[in-house]
Amino acid sequence: MRAFVFNTYKSPLHEAQVPEPTVGERDVLVQVLAAGVNQLDEKIREGEFKAILPYKTPLTLGHDVAGTVISVGHKVTGFKPGDQVYARPRDHRIGTFAERIAINEADLALAPTTISAVEAASLPLVALTAWQALVVRGNVKPGQKVLIHAGAGGVGSITIQLAKHLGAHVATTASGKNADFVRELGADEVIDYRTQDFEKELSGYDLVLDSLGGENLEKSLRILRPEGKAIGISGPPDPAFAKKSGMNPVLRLAISALSSKIRRQAKKLGVSYEFLFMDASGDQLRQIAELIDNGTLRPVVGQTFPFHETPQALEALAKGGIRGKAVITVP
Repeated sequence: MRAFVFNTYKSPLHEAQVPEPTVGERDVLVQVLAAGVNQLDEKIREGEFKAILPYKTPLTLGHDVAGTVISVGHKVTGFKPGDQVYARPRDHRIGTFAERIAINEADLALAPTTISAVEAASLPLVALTAWQALVVRGNVKPGQKVLIHAGAGGVGSITIQLAKHLGAHVATTASGKNADFVRELGADEVIDYRTQDFEKELSGYDLVLDSLGGENLEKSLRILRPEGKAIGISGPPDPAFAKKSGMNPVLRLAISALSSKIRRQAKKLGVSYEFLFMDASGDQLRQIAELIDNGTLRPVVGQTFPFHETPQALEALAKGGIRGKAVITVP
């Protein structure tokens, strides 16, 4: 079947013929209708995560999918051929830039019924990231103050909506041209990162979701209230992540060193830092689908690309400037 792969880290993404997926007893074989494009795809291709997420190459990329069930493994009970589904396949089972993919049933959910396959494909990774940051890790309550960086992007555009649904006061950083857009999503305060310094504008926040790292993350710690929390999705990874991932002691020590500076800064300020590398979850996708179908959340698709332009989609995302998500459509 047709798929888009890279042969070695940093080498270009290109079309290739790959074997048909192997369908295990708990797997669901899905005909791909659309696949979301994520920054994670480019970071994996560039080798940025190979220490914590090693893959053998050649590798088919793609972390988001919406499609139609073709067949199911003999122990699958929750899905049947013809079902419209969406998923973020678990790590080491990715590969949605392809015509078909086998997905563990635990990672899969019926797609929202009120949106298109393209819109559904834009959601899994970013919506699960938002859910796990705000609901699971952040335990956000009504009246709390939440700062979401890069509000016009894929993760930001969904996280703003979810934070507003949870009753938070929401601030976000965005360019001036996207200010009205993020306000429409629910942002109460918009900081133009090109002309304003969010550290000088904001204070007393309960939670920050940081997607940029570096100096931006350090400044984010300083706008938190005592015992507030910064959650980073671009790193650096922390010891809790290393332990959860089952890394060997040497690698766990190395991972701990990567985040030691930011964790020391957080402790000195009386706040905390956590690294979030989202988990696949069909159960959470089912809850997200309900929020989509009742109008609480809406997907934001900024640009679509035909399947044969998958490398161009990845390049466009890396350049920035796309509102919400880029999505590939598969014939």
